[in-house]
Amino acid sequence: MPVSIRFPDLDHWKAQVKCQSGCPVATDAGRYVQLIAEGREEEAFLVARAPNPFASVCGRVCAAPCEDACRRGTIDAPISIRALKRYVTERYGVESVRPDTQNRLRAELVGEGNRYAGHLPIHPSSYGRNIPSLPKVAVVGAGPAGLAAAHDLALLGYAVTVFEAASEPGGMMRFGIPEYRLPRTLIRAEIEKILALGVSLKLGTPLSSRFGLAQLKQQGFESVFLSVGVSKGRDLQAEGVELDGVVKAADYLLNVNQGYRLNLGRRVVVIGGGFVAFDAARTALRLGREAPLDLEDLASETDARAKEALDSARSALRGGASEVTIVSLERFDEMPVLRTTQGHEEFEEAKHEGISFLPRRGPKRFIGGARLEAVELRSVRSVFDATGRFAPEYDEDDTVTLEADGCILAIGQKPDLSFLTPGDGVELTPGGTIRVDAATLSTSAPGIFAGGDVAFGPRNLIEAVANGKRAARSIHEFLAKQGSARLERSLEIEKIPTSRYRMAAGFEVLDRETPPTLDLGRRTGIAEVETGYDSREAWRQAARCLVCHVQTIYDPEKCVLCSRCVDVCPEYCLAIVPFESLALADEQKQELAERAEANGLPLSAMIKDDDRCIRCGLCAVRCPTDAMTMEKFTITERYAASEVKA
Repeated sequence: MPVSIRFPDLDHWKAQVKCQSGCPVATDAGRYVQLIAEGREEEAFLVARAPNPFASVCGRVCAAPCEDACRRGTIDAPISIRALKRYVTERYGVESVRPDTQNRLRAELVGEGNRYAGHLPIHPSSYGRNIPSLPKVAVVGAGPAGLAAAHDLALLGYAVTVFEAASEPGGMMRFGIPEYRLPRTLIRAEIEKILALGVSLKLGTPLSSRFGLAQLKQQGFESVFLSVGVSKGRDLQAEGVELDGVVKAADYLLNVNQGYRLNLGRRVVVIGGGFVAFDAARTALRLGREAPLDLEDLASETDARAKEALDSARSALRGGASEVTIVSLERFDEMPVLRTTQGHEEFEEAKHEGISFLPRRGPKRFIGGARLEAVELRSVRSVFDATGRFAPEYDEDDTVTLEADGCILAIGQKPDLSFLTPGDGVELTPGGTIRVDAATLSTSAPGIFAGGDVAFGPRNLIEAVANGKRAARSIHEFLAKQGSARLERSLEIEKIPTSRYRMAAGFEVLDRETPPTLDLGRRTGIAEVETGYDSREAWRQAARCLVCHVQTIYDPEKCVLCSRCVDVCPEYCLAIVPFESLALADEQKQELAERAEANGLPLSAMIKDDDRCIRCGLCAVRCPTDAMTMEKFTITERYAASEVKA
């Protein structure tokens, strides 16, 4: 049977660090985890901060796609990457006693890990023209995408002004994520670091049909990045949805996060399947454990679609409810929140706090007089059609009724683009988002870029940050009259003496442990639930890393075909096979045979499954001829100096 193989190249080595490949801003999470295990915590922080202006925020609330990609997750459970980031930011980030540690990154490239384009430092460039002042760029929306763009644009040498409709900056971080998950002081500290770069912030300044893109152009802004988010909750077409007590999750969380109280009663139903629903439910329960406050008017703000269900449910528990039930169209294995490692942990916390779940049900009607009294739910036959499109089908005869004093609709948000005019030339998609080029984030209007939720629909925080950084680079190339910047790549390989190569003792049996949390009785109001690892706990979690930067390299000239490496491998990822069994084209086989100079003798090939390798180093230790070695790969990609177009 032919053996399918591929020859490793630079892209292959990049892909081996799966956590970095899975991160939208290409954080070398593996390397900062390894540095924690080595006791080099300041360097670990610098690796975490170099690509991400919101490292401290992400240490608390990132959806952590890196963990979903983590190689260790295919063996038992992923490394606790997100919580370990929090561990180092609490020691060297904006919330620490050393908040200026990150300033080192403005001038020097971090000395550890894979350094990719977009990582600090970002140096100002020559614009190829004589100008009396810095080019002006407007950023509309002070959420994670807009502020990340402002951060990079300021470092590139632009005069950046951020226009924000709300009275405080932060967008979904400030108004959509409960304070028990993300302290407001931390958000302010991250934003103040960005403003200190010279970024101007104008609060309470929304765009409108009277003050829009045309007016920004008249004020001298040469480019605009639209990152206004999705501030409107989606409507649900169902009988009784207009009853008092039925609210949208975005409105509910906005009020809670502004310090207002919206009392939904003791029995709350949350309809949705994401983080926002969980947060709203947990918050409502928390507020129920405190002294009552006055009811305030509703408003609207933003959060990501993928977070709706969990956020709403947990907020409801903090808002006066003693019985909270999350109703979702999906089965547990279909719920958006349970598709990620972080989501599973949020789900367990929600259950721990007393939230109930009712999957495979959807709202049929809301029952009551002037105020909600019950929700009638119908059975869901299927959520998606044969093509994977969202198209739920119901069994109208299979219904249940839940008594309820309040209901939170966590079914998604949509953007408010009423400020756009036909003269702006900005095209929209059929879904009501701004149409952009996925690679550059440029819109149909020259000089206008868009990203985050307003361009792609609700997404998680780190994806918004990545959009902001991509937009900053595209705006720079547009204003500097440059084409796409050329990447310069380099690969450094360090051969580690076998006598020195050791993984942490017992690394293969260490279990993933979730960060410590407050006791249930202390989870009131804004008290932060997660308390973080101590140094010993952090070391144990970091020591689980499989060190994917280190590769096993095979030298056939030294190999004596003893198969000791194959025999000792605990994951069975090495094999010696007949050369003829390789699934290669005849020309490739002939070329390889000639290079082997076997003089007609039969040839063998060493093959390896990199995905299964745990970098234990036993193959190198067992090899009698040093044919198998452990070698550390470090990849650097930086933007090359570009020729300015005439």
